[in-house]
Amino acid sequence: MLRVGGGAKSCAMSAATINPNEAAHFGALAADWWDPHGSSAMLHKLNPVRLAYIREQIDAHWHVDARERHPLAGRSAIDVGCGAGLLAEPLARMGAAVTGVDAAPENIAAARDHAAGQGLPITYFAGELADLNAPAGAAGQKVPLQFDLVTSMEVVEHVTDPAAFIGELAARLAPGGLMILSTPNRTALSKLLLVEAAERIGAVPRGTHDWDQFLKPEELTELLEGAGLAVIDRTGLSPSPTKGFKLGGTEALNYLVAARHAG
Repeated sequence: MLRVGGGAKSCAMSAATINPNEAAHFGALAADWWDPHGSSAMLHKLNPVRLAYIREQIDAHWHVDARERHPLAGRSAIDVGCGAGLLAEPLARMGAAVTGVDAAPENIAAARDHAAGQGLPITYFAGELADLNAPAGAAGQKVPLQFDLVTSMEVVEHVTDPAAFIGELAARLAPGGLMILSTPNRTALSKLLLVEAAERIGAVPRGTHDWDQFLKPEELTELLEGAGLAVIDRTGLSPSPTKGFKLGGTEALNYLVAARHAG
C-alpha cells in the first residue's frame, strides 16, 4: 500500500545526496547493465543472494508463508539506487507496486525499457530521493511518498552525505514497514579484495569503489538509529567457492541489514 507521509520529521531531510561523479560513472554502464557477463557481472552474482535475504526478512516481518509466490501482494516497495532494475523487477514479481529511483538518467532509461519488455508496470524516477513527493497539498507543502518496503543495495557508500541519505530512506518507510540495506564493510580485507584486486582483474569497473566511504556495521547502525529506526537483523554476505556469494559467514567484505521504525 502506497502512503503519503506527514509531519516535520518526514519532511526534514532534503539535503542533496547525489555525487555527480558517481552518477556519471554508473550511468556510463547502463547499456550492458542486464548483461550477466558485462560490467555489472558482480551484481548479477550478488542479486540472488540479496533476494534470498529480502524474501527471508519479508516472510518474518509480515508472517508470510515461505511457499507464497507473491509475498508482497497489496504492498508497495521502493528500490533506491535501482540501477537498471535488477532488484526492482523481482520485487514486482513478488507482487509489490514498485518504484525505482536512481541518480543516473541513463540507468532509468535502461530500466524502463527492460521492464516494458518484461511487461512489468514499475514506476521509475531519475534524481534525488528528496524530490520524489506526492502532489503538493493546499498549502503547497511537499509530502514524501512512503512505502511498505524500502531497499537500497550497495548505495550508501556512494552518496555525499550518508546521514542525510539514511534520513531520506527513513522518511520513505511507512508505519509498520521494513527496510533492507546492503553495503561493503570498511576492513583491510575489503580494501584488498573489493577495491584493489577486483578492479585490477576487471571484476568491477575501475573507480567503482572508494574504500574510505565504506561503512562499518556499527556506523551504519548508528545512522539508522539516528533516523529513528531499529536494526532487527544483520548478516554477512560472504564469498562462496561454488556460488560466488552466500549469506552468513564473515561480514568483513559485505553485509546486509534489516530495520524498522523504533518503538
